[in-house]
Amino acid sequence: MTEHPLLTVLAQGLPATVPFVGPEAQERTRGKPFRARIGANESGFGPSPSVQAAIAAAAADMWKYCDPESHDLKSALASHLGVALGNVAVGEGIDGLLGLIVRLFVEPGRPVVTSLGAYPTFNYHVAGFGGRLVTVPYDQDREPIDGLIEAARRENAPLVYFSNPDNPMGTWWEADDVDRLIKSLPATTMLILDEAYGETAPASALPPLDVGRPNVLRLRTFSKAYGLAGLRCGYAVGEQETIRSFDKVRNHFGVNRMAQTAALAALADQDYLRGVIEQVDACRQRIAAIASANGLAALPSATNFVTFDCGGDGAFAHKVMQALLARDVFVRKPMAPVLDRCIRVSVGPAAEIDLFEQALPEALGEARG
Repeated sequence: MTEHPLLTVLAQGLPATVPFVGPEAQERTRGKPFRARIGANESGFGPSPSVQAAIAAAAADMWKYCDPESHDLKSALASHLGVALGNVAVGEGIDGLLGLIVRLFVEPGRPVVTSLGAYPTFNYHVAGFGGRLVTVPYDQDREPIDGLIEAARRENAPLVYFSNPDNPMGTWWEADDVDRLIKSLPATTMLILDEAYGETAPASALPPLDVGRPNVLRLRTFSKAYGLAGLRCGYAVGEQETIRSFDKVRNHFGVNRMAQTAALAALADQDYLRGVIEQVDACRQRIAAIASANGLAALPSATNFVTFDCGGDGAFAHKVMQALLARDVFVRKPMAPVLDRCIRVSVGPAAEIDLFEQALPEALGEARG
């Protein structure tokens, strides 16, 4: 037997998996592309023309390293948000920032609190740094604020993850409820408030930014409403000493030059963003209507996707998803118990929603057959 260098004990115990199987991997397996890519919560409406022009103009400069401080982007974000430059950290999407946060705050074996079925990439990072996940079931398809508070206090957890609006259900809490969560957690517990879908949520769902609290990090992204998922750029907003901690562990060239250029241009084009938000809202209504026309119940959504109850158990919803995939329509579903009765469909161009509308009754019929 050939000998290999030994992995750490922690790494030896981890599965060689990623949180999501991408549509590209599925297309390679099936030997053909999907006709409707409405499963990854991307923005099928794409980035604005001004962003595309900025990307094209910057292409010749890609021989240069990026600014490791992301200074111009952080300055623009600080101005946009009404906070100081030192209150903003930039990273490789929220996924990258989550990994840094877990590394900063979680010792091996320490408990980390999240909702059962919430964003699996966070769980992936917790496992990768040796943390112990403590999960709380959803409450009527919403993240369980009271349960998270109780678990954090009981476990003396250094970290709590909470997304608002929520992925994978699309539901949300109002700002007063989120503020109650913030004020109820111990001062020694860091709250990750994931607001990836903040732009598509009602304004009433987002508490005012308060960068005076050292135990709250607000995470936002250019992947969703801004249409830049492929460039991996997100940011954290928080108290200055907390934000400075990212410099201890971050990949200093992680946010590449093109991502910084594109994010700057996207932030400057708020008119386009408003237009995308209108399209998202209209498409959410259309997806909900398609579900209703097929006898299914769509959950209210504040995100760029709609989750709907397939009317059966998790096994039935899995059959529906597989039948849609077989018809070249890429969608996803929650996997946690109770939530797994649902299918999640991202908004997208009208032609792709047309394909979903055509395929759904056939998929339901096949699943019931």
